[in-house]
Amino acid sequence: MSETTQILPFQIDISQPALDDLIDRLARTRLPAEIPGVGWSRGVPADYLRELADYWRDEFDWRAQEARLNAFPQYITEIDGQKLHFLHVRSPEPDALPLLLVHGWPGSIAEFTELIGPLTDPVRHGGDAADAFHVIVPSIPGFGFSGPATDPGWSSRRIAAAFAELMNRLDYDSYGAQGGDIGAGICRELGLIDAEHVVALHVNGGLSYPQLTDEEVSRLSDAERARIDRMNEFMQEASGYLAIQSTRPQTLAYALTDSPIGQLAWIVDKYNDFTNLDKLPHDAVGRDVLLTQVSIYWFTGTAGSSAAAYYEDAHSGAGWGLPEPSTVPTAVAQFTIQDVAIRDYDERANNIVAWTEYDRGGHFAAMEAPDLLLADIRDCYRTRRQPAVGSATAQSSRPGRREHDG
Repeated sequence: MSETTQILPFQIDISQPALDDLIDRLARTRLPAEIPGVGWSRGVPADYLRELADYWRDEFDWRAQEARLNAFPQYITEIDGQKLHFLHVRSPEPDALPLLLVHGWPGSIAEFTELIGPLTDPVRHGGDAADAFHVIVPSIPGFGFSGPATDPGWSSRRIAAAFAELMNRLDYDSYGAQGGDIGAGICRELGLIDAEHVVALHVNGGLSYPQLTDEEVSRLSDAERARIDRMNEFMQEASGYLAIQSTRPQTLAYALTDSPIGQLAWIVDKYNDFTNLDKLPHDAVGRDVLLTQVSIYWFTGTAGSSAAAYYEDAHSGAGWGLPEPSTVPTAVAQFTIQDVAIRDYDERANNIVAWTEYDRGGHFAAMEAPDLLLADIRDCYRTRRQPAVGSATAQSSRPGRREHDG
């Protein structure tokens, strides 16, 4: 079947049998034995996971979260042979700048819900009309309602190309992009392949894990050395998921797709490592927000195809920290010690125009510190709302433009 450029309305509608099956599976959970007193040192503690699973089964209201997400206009299209789901929320301000928000792993469209209102309608939220954005939030191919992936090869570069085509179909000639985690890497790729239309990039967490010599480390500030220490600690103690997802995502998928407690534990373990180290995962982002994320992975069966994003980059050469230089103006926001990029290192291949460090939040800034992230995004784009270079001729040079009712 040939690909269509048609854009169709979409609503999330998880069937009642699927909800009943989740509850039944959670009720029949079999937890492993655990050595007493080891805490989080070997992974998620059984008592913590049992309490969270019980809440998921007995108190969590998926229908309420589904309705919350469905309050935003959503669409489906097909790009490069893959279904692509996205939110598209237009601003009431006529001069709003289109802004692509790109989630990471283990993330979804749900992590941006607190930002969409203030970004699209700043006046209603106590801000300035000049800071308005049209917001587009895609589910990464292979993730959530865009998944599972239907063919291999969905590297960061290919994902970025799909997003560039999405913005083309939406008739946006100039736009910005924001992302964290693997979303930051996808945004960087977008700046490389669609630079004439991308006015600026904003990322939280940085663009690469620095590979520094001992001499380079000795020249860092105390704060930067603390970030390097945190990165080394993370790679030694908590990077097992990187090795598995970069090499055997399909083997992992069997366990996570068949067992909700397995899917919950896999994601909660990373939230514990990525969020503010002074808080438990459910305190850092909110219990219902955390379980909404896990539920999306569970209901869409995308544990394997989302994990495979790491495999594709590891086997294609695409991803963070590519030596190919990026000229697109890029602003970086770092939230506590959980973000480990070093400015001097990122500046070697990127046009860094702003670098801000915050003492609150964590790796999932859109959920942990949405107010700080919102302000930083606004600061990034205040002086970059003019049309992107080359966009005056984009109407004729970018084929396939179509209108839709979003």
